[in-house]
Amino acid sequence: MHVGLVGAGRIGAFHARVLAASPAVDRLTIADLDTDLAARVAGALGAGAAPSPHALVDGGVHALVIAAATSAHAELIHLGADAGLPTFCEKPIALDLETTDAVIEHVAKVNVALQIGFQRRFDAGYLEARRLRASGALGRVYTVRLATHDPAPPHEGYIAASGGIFRDLHIHDFDVLRWVTGQEVVEVYADGSVLHDERFARHGDVDTAAAVLRLADGALGIVSGTRHDPRGYDVRMELFGSADSVAVGLDGRTPLRSVEPGVQAPTSPGYRNFMERFDAAYRAELAAFLEVARGRTESPCTGDDARRALLIAMAADRSLAEHRPVRLEEVA
Repeated sequence: MHVGLVGAGRIGAFHARVLAASPAVDRLTIADLDTDLAARVAGALGAGAAPSPHALVDGGVHALVIAAATSAHAELIHLGADAGLPTFCEKPIALDLETTDAVIEHVAKVNVALQIGFQRRFDAGYLEARRLRASGALGRVYTVRLATHDPAPPHEGYIAASGGIFRDLHIHDFDVLRWVTGQEVVEVYADGSVLHDERFARHGDVDTAAAVLRLADGALGIVSGTRHDPRGYDVRMELFGSADSVAVGLDGRTPLRSVEPGVQAPTSPGYRNFMERFDAAYRAELAAFLEVARGRTESPCTGDDARRALLIAMAADRSLAEHRPVRLEEVA
């Protein structure tokens, strides 16, 4: 299998290393707007470099992996679809519904596989939480709490193009909430503040957010997050049911300490970033895509999944702006 990778930045370089080491990949070719960066990453791995995404696709790749900037995702998925290539793309497809729908329609029309990069679906903890919920071991799920805390804010250029905290950061929470519970979100009530970094205010964004999400069966999801956590990268999920309660993301590196007497403080430093926390999940995600690309299985995270997570984020944005609950049909 000859895999083409577009994007050689931080996550792209990580994907390149994983793909180059995979026994399922015979050849890897990398393209990036920064052709020198693509050449450096490719040279370190014994891979090839292409001068552009179009040249990469024209070079006869069998599958396409997209790790470029969000603004390029839709165009690159269209490029892969036109070439009939099974495609993996980091989230999101796009920040707006019209562009997202055009991509989904195109992919369906040419009947190629598309997998979107919501890596939490491949994390062992979230997989087990989903299994327990599906097995009935939790009983009826009453509430789900999700938290996502970045250790430090991104640079201002990223803030300006991110789409805001709900479409960028919490869209992972929205996706995994649907996936673990097997329920659709029907209503969102969200709020947010700028408490740490005024750069977010300059771009109409917030650095501290919370949302209450009503699921189709009446269960409630509670989401919270910040763009600054001095203890590290903190991502957790807690499910409270009629038969059991479980947590994902509680381990020796969770950047949280108890102030209860006699409870030992964490002995290891907190996770530094999302790539460190989800290293194994990212690897499993790409391994799954290679199976999709070989026609052995269906996409485990489709364009429609990405669309549904985007709708929740859009409802959260409207709720934040208008200070009221927003039902998803309002933004759909």
